[in-house]
Amino acid sequence: MLPNCPKCNSEYTYEDGNLLVCPECGHEWTAASEAAAAEANLIKDANGNVLNDGDTVTIIKDLKVKGATSALKQGTKVKNIRLLYDVTDGHDIDCKIDGFGAMKLKSSVVKKI
Repeated sequence: MLPNCPKCNSEYTYEDGNLLVCPECGHEWTAASEAAAAEANLIKDANGNVLNDGDTVTIIKDLKVKGATSALKQGTKVKNIRLLYDVTDGHDIDCKIDGFGAMKLKSSVVKKI
C-alpha cells in the first residue's frame, strides 16, 4: 500500500521508478524524503527526547514572562502539554502553568520527565 500524497492527501498515488507521484495535484516525492519530513515534524526537548501531547516537562532555565511580576523558575513542572506544529514564532508548546496561567513555551527550554 502506498502512502497518501503529503500535499493534498490523495489516496491515488502511484510509483514511477523511485518516485511517488500524485495524479491529482502533480506532486512528486521519494520515500526517503517522506521519512525525512516525518522526522522533521517531531518536536524534541533540550536533550533530544521526542515530546508528545500530554507529557510532563520541566523548565531548564529561568524565564522572564512579559506582564508578570516574577519569572518562571528553573525546575518548574509543566503538566499535560499540547504540541503546536504550525508555528511562526518558535513557541511550539501550549500549556497551563500553576500561578501563571496559559502560555506558550519553546521546546528548547524544557526537558521531558
